[in-house]
Amino acid sequence: MNNPALLIWIPLLPLIAAAVVGLIGDKLPRASTHWLTIAAVAVSFVLSSFVLNATMDGYTFNGNIYTWLNSGDIQFNVGFLIDNLSAMMMAVVTFVSLMVHIYTIGYMAEDPGYTRFFSYISLFTFAMLMLVMSNNFMQLFFGWEAVGLVSYLLIGFWYKRPSAIYANLKAFLVNRVGDFGFLLGIGLVLTYFGSLDYVTVFQAAPSMANMQIGISPNTTWSLMTVTCILLFVGAMGKSAQVPLHVWLPDSMEGPTPISALIHAATMVTAGIFMVARMSPLFELSTTALSFVMIIGAITALFMGFLGIVQNDIKRIVAYSTLSQLGYMTVALGASAYSVAIFHLMTHAFFKALLFLAAGSVIMGMHHDQDIRNMGNLKKYMPVTWITALIGSLALIGTPFFAGFYSKDSIIEAVKFSQITGSGFAYLAVLAGVFVTAFYSFRLYFLVFHGSENWREAKHHAQDNHHGLAPKDNPHEPDWVVKLPLILLAIPSATIGYISIVPMLYGHFFSGVIVVNNSAHPAMHALAHHFSAILHTPAGMALHGIASLPFLLAVSGVVLAWFFYMKRPDIPVRIQKRFGLINKILENKYGFDSFNDRFFAGGARLLGNKLWEIGDIELIDGTMVNGTARLIGKLSGIVRHLQSGLIYHYAFAMIIGVFLFLTLFNKIN
Repeated sequence: MNNPALLIWIPLLPLIAAAVVGLIGDKLPRASTHWLTIAAVAVSFVLSSFVLNATMDGYTFNGNIYTWLNSGDIQFNVGFLIDNLSAMMMAVVTFVSLMVHIYTIGYMAEDPGYTRFFSYISLFTFAMLMLVMSNNFMQLFFGWEAVGLVSYLLIGFWYKRPSAIYANLKAFLVNRVGDFGFLLGIGLVLTYFGSLDYVTVFQAAPSMANMQIGISPNTTWSLMTVTCILLFVGAMGKSAQVPLHVWLPDSMEGPTPISALIHAATMVTAGIFMVARMSPLFELSTTALSFVMIIGAITALFMGFLGIVQNDIKRIVAYSTLSQLGYMTVALGASAYSVAIFHLMTHAFFKALLFLAAGSVIMGMHHDQDIRNMGNLKKYMPVTWITALIGSLALIGTPFFAGFYSKDSIIEAVKFSQITGSGFAYLAVLAGVFVTAFYSFRLYFLVFHGSENWREAKHHAQDNHHGLAPKDNPHEPDWVVKLPLILLAIPSATIGYISIVPMLYGHFFSGVIVVNNSAHPAMHALAHHFSAILHTPAGMALHGIASLPFLLAVSGVVLAWFFYMKRPDIPVRIQKRFGLINKILENKYGFDSFNDRFFAGGARLLGNKLWEIGDIELIDGTMVNGTARLIGKLSGIVRHLQSGLIYHYAFAMIIGVFLFLTLFNKIN
């Protein structure tokens, strides 16, 4: 990695592949389109792995590759900042993307948009790599907007479905709300720091810590607090935090491979990565950190509740993503940035695994996504069953699995935090453990165990996305679907054990993530707790077996088994008994209704009024038609002067000469 030019090829290869496949893919053999994009992403993954290995040995790079624009004293550059944080993200993004590319061969085999889909996901990979490799706010914003644009194309990939068009418009518009705040935050950075370069801004930040700015009359605000909150508003949109979370469940309208790519390692984690990268700024505002923590806690708990009442297999996993993003955000608020990134990494593997396993189930069920129409699929789909079980165990935080180490570390970090809101956040993440285990294993038991409800479904003309009902028994997909499941299951089970010590208690993020331990001691206390009591990853797992989070997780699993395997009548009775609560959950707390009525309805009302007043009355009525009417009236007056009689014209000439002479005499 001594040659920085090699870094350019990591994002450039997926871009080239996307361009070739997108422009001339229809003229190439179909197999060449997927092999070209897979090869490009595979090489990017190999290079990213080399970069990660090099950074672990001390390699860093910070330099500009290209100057895009000069404006006064400000330069807008394209450049790379390569350190342990960006290198880890590059490796995770390219690995998950590679698995998704391979999986897509099987999942999209019969889709007429096969070539277009490969072009999109390769372009998405390029955009995400540009985001995580950036060394300045301008390039960060470019990658930020690029992943939003490509996600719009992917969510609405099946553009003939009204629901898909609604979902991608919703995702696009909600993210624009967050991105407006993000852009304002970047504007404040440029205004007061005079630079968009990370290192320059971070070095100047301590001297600006006490600066106050005027936003409203007679009121001053901390520059750092306002800047950090505005930057986090962008993260709220991209990483789907309440109340800007409403786009993510609807994005399930896109094909399953992109659900895994967007909701596992890439787009939704961009906000988490951004806040961790901006730790030198966030550490200077405890108010901003409290805001981050409280928003994350609300998301972690209340989005988990919504997963309990869902019956669409992909939407359950989507609400799980929302909840886990809330956990990461809570860790950020506790100044446990390394823990948040650690959970981001482990979550990328097991959540991609769960999404792809859900897609395998959907394929086996002939595109029926209702878990109530499934059951006992472990008999027919053993590879999907065992990999989904591994993913579920990792998700709920089972000791020795990847999710346990990161999730338990978040809970402990919040416990040690002393900032405002940490008490509520601790209760929220603890309760979230039980909720996550309950809805995760509700899905698992209804899909892979119990009665074969799909046999009954075969006798009903139940429409699904493709208008079909199952015609034969479920079946395991081809190797191109099973191989990514197996390869993702391995890190889902092991990566937490391997990496917790270097990432959280070693020097992996030294010099990359900044924490003020005196003001925010959570990470210092967490490190002391690990070294004094747990000692090793194995010791942490053994200690976790007797911990409250594990007991809550086991309780959730047992309750799900009892309710849906032994006494399925109880959930039905509870649903009827607590109809109001069930209705609130099914209505998603009213966020969608409020957005549709207030924002969407308000925008339509405003648009209609602008059309009626501005277009019809002002432009058409006054400017266009009014001008025509005025000319008509003037021509009607002038028409009387054009009589055709010579003595009228002679009289007019005499009057004109008289007026001219009178005016001439007055002037002289």
